[in-house]
Amino acid sequence: MDFDLTDEQRLIRDTAREFTDKEIVERARENARNHHFDLELVKKIADQGYLGAIVPREYGGAGLGYLDYGLVVEEIGRGCSSVRTVISVQTSLVCSAILKWGTEEQKQHYLPKLCSGEWLGCFGLTEPDTGSDAANQRTRATKTDEGWTINGAKMWISMGNYAKLALIFAQTDPDLDPPTRHRGLACFLVDTDQPGYQAQTIEHKMGLHASDTASISLDEVKVGPDDILGEVGDGFKVAMSALDSGRFSVAAGCVGICQGCVEESVNYAKEREQFGRPIASFQLVQAMIADMVLKTDASRMLVWRAGFLKDKGRPNTLETSVAKLHATEAAVECANTAIQVHGGAGYVDDHPVERYFRDVRVTTLYEGTSQIQKLIIGRAMTGINALVPS
Repeated sequence: MDFDLTDEQRLIRDTAREFTDKEIVERARENARNHHFDLELVKKIADQGYLGAIVPREYGGAGLGYLDYGLVVEEIGRGCSSVRTVISVQTSLVCSAILKWGTEEQKQHYLPKLCSGEWLGCFGLTEPDTGSDAANQRTRATKTDEGWTINGAKMWISMGNYAKLALIFAQTDPDLDPPTRHRGLACFLVDTDQPGYQAQTIEHKMGLHASDTASISLDEVKVGPDDILGEVGDGFKVAMSALDSGRFSVAAGCVGICQGCVEESVNYAKEREQFGRPIASFQLVQAMIADMVLKTDASRMLVWRAGFLKDKGRPNTLETSVAKLHATEAAVECANTAIQVHGGAGYVDDHPVERYFRDVRVTTLYEGTSQIQKLIIGRAMTGINALVPS
């Protein structure tokens, strides 16, 4: 792997950094304070080509590779994790699933609308009683003469209130025993503009205040016979492949948080004086900054490795899980350390490190908890799998 970025990659990174500083950073604090999902900013992101960045140009995307995409998401994540969430869900979960599993007709119909931002999408996998046990879907899809009818509920769904398209995972054969229940799962392409689809905002979140998070109820929701990704029984594989892409995006965004913590801490430490000199001159402050730099660089290299393998078309589930586990945990630690460097000033939102700390905590939970990442890594190393269906 060549660690030197190409001229094009440096341009992609620098453009994303400039866009983040100009358009995102200035809005991030007020959007978070007001719990405002910024549709105007979403439109600007779409105009930049960041929604569907990894989708080929023939379907309306930017045609970027995963490493290129990771450079963009790192910069966006440094600016605002709520904005990064929009890109991650739209691109890494929804678009990647349609790109990999959709028919040509489905790709032509959905991807241009998603890449342009005309439509937003959401990824309906998690349920009130189903998180890490993704195969245990209680949402039911019943075959009808006209297609399918879906009943159930989804929880913690990013952009669920604003999505025109929802990828809904449901069980088509509830009589299957637990060891084989994944064989009945299917992923449906659901039009949210119908009476049976009801979304409700989840309030009082610890972080991601500028991101939309919803609970969804599905009551006799109608789906056409061709509105399914892959075949019945492919649902679990659709979910896992999408999560491989989503975990990469979350990891890259967390590198951005780490980098932001370093930059904010260095700047503050140079300006803040105690005992007649800048606190940057104190060795213990320098040690805290050094720890953050170490975690940032290690996380970035792991993300780049995963992106490199994805671009080569090589197996990368293990490497993506390693990157996600390390980068998310590192970002939590960096945000905590950055507040320590800032002292009392870091405990209020005058500085972005306060928002970094609140926003980053969820990254060790969604797209597979840190514990699930360890199970994936352990399974890959031992060849023994006791929990996840094959």
